[in-house]
Amino acid sequence: MLRSLFSGISGLRAHQTMLDVTGNNIANVNTTGFKASQTQFQDTLSQVLTNAGAAQDGVGGTNPAQVGLGVRVAGITTNFQQGAAQLTNRSTDMMISGDGFFVVRKGTEQLYTRAGAFDFDATGQLVTPDGGLVQGWAADAAGNIDTNGQLVDLRLPIATLMGAAATTSATFEGNLPSEAAVGTTLNRDVDVYAADGTVSTLALAFTRTAAGWDVSGAIGATNATGSMTFNADGTQATGGSLTVGGVTVDLSTITGFAGLDTVEASTQNGRAAGTLQSFTINADGTLLGSFSNGLKQALGRVALSTFTNPAGMEKAGGSLYRTTVNSGDAQIGAAGTGGRGDLTGGALEMSNVDLSAEFTNLIIAQRGFQANSRVITTSDELLQELVNLKR
Repeated sequence: MLRSLFSGISGLRAHQTMLDVTGNNIANVNTTGFKASQTQFQDTLSQVLTNAGAAQDGVGGTNPAQVGLGVRVAGITTNFQQGAAQLTNRSTDMMISGDGFFVVRKGTEQLYTRAGAFDFDATGQLVTPDGGLVQGWAADAAGNIDTNGQLVDLRLPIATLMGAAATTSATFEGNLPSEAAVGTTLNRDVDVYAADGTVSTLALAFTRTAAGWDVSGAIGATNATGSMTFNADGTQATGGSLTVGGVTVDLSTITGFAGLDTVEASTQNGRAAGTLQSFTINADGTLLGSFSNGLKQALGRVALSTFTNPAGMEKAGGSLYRTTVNSGDAQIGAAGTGGRGDLTGGALEMSNVDLSAEFTNLIIAQRGFQANSRVITTSDELLQELVNLKR
């Protein structure tokens, strides 16, 4: 039987696989986070008709004569080039700008994806469209996140509360006018909080004296007094703090220059309780919640993973990948570190399929298939001629 028949058959099979891969790429042109695949061909074994000969006295060397036995698919590789960005303005949508994969748990298996179209389920878990649980690190009550800790299912319950915190310190900054007449009083107030979130007023009164300024503070019925003096150059000499009802008032940065009356409360470390109203995502993957008390606090951080050989990962369906022996282990960390890309909220990564290239590949696959079928037809005609020698 003619070798060309089997070469033609191998060509049909290889180009059919190329057509299948190209068709799948085109079918997923609008699939979020999809990465196109490419087919690579390789020739198969070659049959040696004549071995190579070495040069001898008076006779030159000869090259080997070989006949190839066809083609085969050497591999189907995934192209992880960055896809274009698509703005969605949905707070739960995330896009990786750079290398990395989101980490997703389905059952007991840990999978990876580039598709960041997430949402919250009824229990507040951050999930993929098919129910996979997005992994990351949860923040503690103070908003601190340990990225070296164990990965957990990210949750953002609507009933999330920011607990109240008692005010233990307050800071006043600015300038007290040195030219003020003796007896001049400047009153300044700031809200302070009890441990249960009850708000009260810390009232400070600065009274000009011959030596400097007397300071009196009051929180309800609790009072305290102190004094401040200044050097000739306007810097503070004495009286840098005052404690009123358990609140330490820092006055150390107040100056005593002429012509300026700017002393005001700048900070205090207490807060009322608040409920979660909305959230945003930072470039490092931190989920930052906005609460009804006007404060913001970290709620958790999305984890990203990188691989030594991402092309060695196996597609698991649902835009998910799983590790293989040739992909390397997942290197998990925060976005923007260790070569991992940044995260963009309110956007998705589109498919990286290039339609112009894929339609060209369709033509190449079709013509390659036709050419190989022609080889089979021609071989069949030769065999027919051979059979017709005996009539």
